[in-house]
Amino acid sequence: QVQLVESGGGLVQPGGSLRLSCAASGNISRINGMGWHRQAPGKQRELVAAMSSGGTPNYAASVKGRFTISRDNAKNTVYLQMNSLKPEDTAVYYCNADRSVWAVVAGTGNYWGQGTQVTVSS
Repeated sequence: QVQLVESGGGLVQPGGSLRLSCAASGNISRINGMGWHRQAPGKQRELVAAMSSGGTPNYAASVKGRFTISRDNAKNTVYLQMNSLKPEDTAVYYCNADRSVWAVVAGTGNYWGQGTQVTVSS
């Protein structure tokens, strides 16, 4: 099994920044793809960003140029640096992981974190 633990959410003003972290533990050999999805109230969960251990990141159009996904494979951790935050970025952010990065992109990865709340408000 794989466990994912997220951290770094919180309340931030519009235009501010936050950095989310997701640390994986357990049977790490089952993971290649890692990424982030988010779900706002009343909306479907959507991809934010995803990447394989050595591949090119995939971003949602709404966050491209503002968010950056990165990985520290030695620490089995994926990060999401979020800059120029907007109120519409308010959501619960979930870490997702799977052997296939394309499963993570599709939101069907096998492993999920518990979610961390990000609220962008003045």
